[in-house]
Parts: sequence; structure tokens; C-alpha cells
Amino acid sequence: MIHTISFTESRERSVPANAGRDHRSRLYGARAVCVGTLLVISGCFTSGPARFRLNTEGRDAAEITSAQREAIAETLEELFGMPDAPKVPDDVTLQLPLLQRAAGPVCGNRQGNQAGLYRQHCAACHELSGGGGGATAGAQNPYPRDFRNGWFKYTSTAGGAKPTREDLDRIIRNGIPATAMPSFERLSDDEVDALVEYVRYLSIRGETELYLLQLVVDEDEYLPLDVDEILEDAVVPAAESWVVARQTEVVFPPQPEYAPGELAASVERGGRLFLSEDAKCFQCHGESGRGDGEQSELYDDWNKGKKGATPGETRKLARRYRLPVQRLRPRNFTEGIFRGGSEPEDVFWRIHVGIKGTPMPAAGRAEGNTGVLTSDEIRDVANYVRSLSRKVAGTLRVP
Repeated sequence: MIHTISFTESRERSVPANAGRDHRSRLYGARAVCVGTLLVISGCFTSGPARFRLNTEGRDAAEITSAQREAIAETLEELFGMPDAPKVPDDVTLQLPLLQRAAGPVCGNRQGNQAGLYRQHCAACHELSGGGGGATAGAQNPYPRDFRNGWFKYTSTAGGAKPTREDLDRIIRNGIPATAMPSFERLSDDEVDALVEYVRYLSIRGETELYLLQLVVDEDEYLPLDVDEILEDAVVPAAESWVVARQTEVVFPPQPEYAPGELAASVERGGRLFLSEDAKCFQCHGESGRGDGEQSELYDDWNKGKKGATPGETRKLARRYRLPVQRLRPRNFTEGIFRGGSEPEDVFWRIHVGIKGTPMPAAGRAEGNTGVLTSDEIRDVANYVRSLSRKVAGTLRVP
């Protein structure tokens, strides 16, 4: 058996503007959370049962009584188990064998099968509970994702829908350029599947936890709780939202083979739309796409609640959050760094369905969206945005 002890880096490493997939692959170990790994030959390491941390983000933790904490913890444990022994609630389609491979302490067997994948690859940033406040999170910009409220930025689904399995798979394999999220393309398909399933598990559990906090703390629900009612009212709806997300998936139309001059015309049309009052891309990204638009005081949904009107309120709010408020920076397209991916389909989806939990709206016309652009117009804007980067424009072959 093998277990690992990881040493985390103290600050985020910068990524060159020309960092592509090959570069991310070379930096797989260096840009990951661990800068060194000590392998100890023994058994799987244990130091007592691991526990999920109660989600008190935005709340005064001192106002939650011990009885309330105990009721919430016991209900969640009965439904979802513990970090070392996850459970799948009734009527939820999560796959327990995948969860068991991702959960628990880091260890492996003689056949080379690795367990504890989430703690090995994810917990130092996203923390054990999936709250995004891991040991290295404070040094990162943007912060790691908090999975517990069910918001995910980069999806192919319209409206407020959850991502598909393929969306999560793509992020894990490719990473997110110019962030501390590395590429895990060296993991096997089974390992990626296990991590995808565990992220879904943390999200469903997290949404249930938020429901319980509202019910028990805000509404002062009589204790003890009825677990069957919690299952019906919170767990099953949260789980079903992942299933129905597939119905809102926006299909990327095949990229056409452009005749001479057609691509340049598409880029020109996209530039006009970029500056139009309908699309309003320039308001955040600037007229030249350098991220210097007039709307610069921007925050995503993970940070909006942390803002205070006065310094005193800001300090008071800070005590209710693990990480301080962090402002959102619109993308500078000339740098050639597209966090959701730089391929045509990636940019198409970012424009069509937006970036969930951020001021980047969904511009596409689809059920659940209020967008103003057709698929053909979105393709033109995507071609224009990609043409602003020298690195990406080379693949466009614009005359």
C-alpha cells in the first residue's frame, strides 16, 4: 500500500500567455497543488474519521446552536455518509463504486489502482467538503470553485442548468488556463469518471446542507428532523437537476469549411456584433477586447455577498467567510487565454450560454436563455474574439 504526504505551494504560479495544452501537460505536476510528494510504503494512512465541515459561509457561526449543528450533521451523515465512507441516498442515481474510489484517504493496491483520488488531486484547493477554501486557496486568483451551492461556470447547458458529465470531464482533463486548476489529462478514464461523480456528490450534498441550514437555523424547524421529508424536499430535487440538465444542452454546430474570404467576412460581422448595443460585449471587455470596458467593478456570485458598504461592514462580513472578497476581471482576449477553452466550440458555448454565476450573460436564443443572438451570429462573434489573439488567430487562417 502507498499513501502520500503533500506539501503545498504558498502562492499561485503564473501561466505564460502562450500556454497551451502541451504546456499545461508539462506543468501537470508543477502547477498542481503539490510541489513535492513523499511516498511512504506502509498501509493506507488514517488518523481518525474525517468529517465534513459545516457550511457557515455568510453566517455568524456563533448564532448556530450545538443542537442545530448536531441535527444537520446527523441528517447529512444518514443521507450521504462521511468523507471516508460515502453513501448514496435513496432515489439518487450516483454510482457508489465511483464515489468509493474518489473518497477516503489516499492509497493504492498492488494492481496499481489508486483510491482517495479527491484528496490526492483536489482537496488542497477545493477542501474536503468541496467549499473551495482549501489550504492553498487564499493565494489563488480566482479562488477554487465552491461546489456546495451547485453553481458551475463553464457548461454547455442553457439557463441555470447544471453541467453535463462531459462538461466536468472536459474541465478536469484540460484544466483552466491562467488559474491554479491544472490539467489532469494523465489520469485514466476511470479516475476522471470517479472525480466527476464525486463533484456531483459534493454538490448534491452541499445543496441539501444549504436547505437544512435555512430550515433549521433560519426557520427554527422543530427538532429532530424527518429524514424522509428532507430526502423528498431537498435531496431528490437537487439530484434530478443534474439529470434534466442534459435536456438543455446546446449543441455546437459543426464548424464549416470556409471558402476564401468567408472567414474574414465572418470575423468582420462578429466585430460589428461585438460593438453592437444588442450584444454589448464591449461594456465589460472594452472596444478592443482588452478587458478594459466601462463596467469594471464586477463580482461573481461567490463574492457578491462579501462586499460591505463601509469598512466596518466589510470587516464584519469578512468574519463570516473563509476567503476575502475578490473582484472579477473581464477577459483580455488579446492575451490568448480563454479559461473555458479556446477551441471554437468552447468560445461558442461561453457566448451562447454565458458563464454561470458571473456577469457574463447568455447571449444565445435558447429555452431558459434571454439572449439576442442566433447560432450563426454567435459563431461570427466567436471567430472575431478568437481572431483578437495572435496565438489563436493563427489557427483561424484569416486572410
